[in-house]
Parts: sequence; structure tokens; C-alpha cells
Amino acid sequence: MGKAWMIASGKGGAGKSTIAAALATALSQQKERVCIIDVDIGLRDQDLILGVENRIVYDLLDVLSGDCTLEEALVSPAPFHRLSLLPAAQFARSRDLDPKAFRQTLRTLKRKFDHVLIACPAGIERGFRTVMANEYDSVILICTPDDVCIRNAERTVSLLDEQKMPRPQLIVNRLHANLIASGEMYAAQTVAQTLDLPLLGEVPDDMALYRALLTHKNPMQLDCEAQRALSRIAQRMRGVSVPFPAYGTRKAGLFRKLLTRRVKEVRAD
Repeated sequence: MGKAWMIASGKGGAGKSTIAAALATALSQQKERVCIIDVDIGLRDQDLILGVENRIVYDLLDVLSGDCTLEEALVSPAPFHRLSLLPAAQFARSRDLDPKAFRQTLRTLKRKFDHVLIACPAGIERGFRTVMANEYDSVILICTPDDVCIRNAERTVSLLDEQKMPRPQLIVNRLHANLIASGEMYAAQTVAQTLDLPLLGEVPDDMALYRALLTHKNPMQLDCEAQRALSRIAQRMRGVSVPFPAYGTRKAGLFRKLLTRRVKEVRAD
């Protein structure tokens, strides 16, 4: 039986889609059988990132409604034959997804693959809540090192806790070593401590990733520091112990710790 990973972010723009595609590719490069499911109904993007947009015939909703078989909908991007994509429907809404049928499909995929990665919609609205399921073995939360993203991530963690979902593991994206060293940006460990989450990985802000997106290249086909960081994260997902580079690590002073220890959500009474 394979392992299902829910990949989420508290807000859009954190880099969740790119990281999900990159991790799926990295795991396949490490000889794992991987399926990535795009559940961002109406806003699919994994087909573009993986370079298979012209090969999509069927999608997730077609599978759930019985209009095609699972095998007919899966697409493998060349040259990653161990990786399969189950794309989202492009012209539909999240309310069209049947949660019960989705859970059944997820169980089927776990029997066929070593890893099943679910690329969730950003935020915590209906699209995200619809695909919450007890079939997930782990949750990965993507966050950038800024107060806005941290606040949204904290709200996402609260929702996951309410639904008895696995405690998330954290990936901190778009780190700048120089800004961290100068005290202008939080280090990955600081973000993890603020959210009280185990750190799965840290990814530097790398222009090569943006160039890959512009040219429809798979991020894991690049030779850059971000690619190496994502490869390390994939190894940790497989249970391999890999050291953290700790980009720009800098110990915060007591006064800064007191000011930034947690970002609270204001609730109306």
C-alpha cells in the first residue's frame, strides 16, 4: 500500500503547485512509482507544469463519474515514466466533486503507486474542504517566510486539527540567505517554531524555477540550488535522513522572539 500526501498552502502564491510537481518528479527520479492528483477544480495547472497540457483527454471528474477508467485518464510526462498525473477538470467547480467517489479513487491509487500526491486548491474554502479525507497518511504545508503567509498557514493548521487530519510537515519556500542573515527575513526554523510544526524542507528563492515555469520546463530537469533542495525533501519523504542546509541561519534576539513568536488570528466574540 502506497502513501498519500496532501499538499496544501494557507494562501495562493506560496509556490504549492510548483513544489508539488517538483516533488512528484523527484520521487519518480528516485525510482518510486508516483501519481499526482490535481484537485484544483476549474483552475488546473499541473498539466502545464509537467508539460502534458496537449495530451489531456479525460480528467478527475470523468473518472469519478464513471465516464472513463482511471487508466484512461492518467498521463505520464516524458521522460518520467514512473510518474503519472490525474488532471483536474478545467471547466467545472469544486462542488462537482463527489467526496465519496474521490476517497474510493484515492484508495485505488494507493494500491497502485508508492506515493500519491494531492495538489490541493490554495486556501481553506470549499475546494480544500471537499478533498479532506482520512485516507491521507501525511500532510505537507507550504509556507513563505512572511507574516501574511504564516498567519494563513496557522489557520490552515487549525482547520486540519479540527478535522483530525495528520499534523502537517512544513516546507518553507522562497528563502533568501542574505535577508535571513541580516535579520530582515525569518529563517525556516523560525517559521517552523512559530507554527509548531516539524520542518520537512526549505527551498531558496531561485530565478531558475521561474524561468522553468515560463518555458514549460520541469523544475527537476534544472541544475540549480532549488532543484537540489527539492531533491533532498523527496529523500526525506522516503524516510532518508538528509541534513538541512539552514539557509542564512541567524539566531534571533530575545526582543525579536517576543515580538514574532506567534501570529494570532483575531476572532469576533
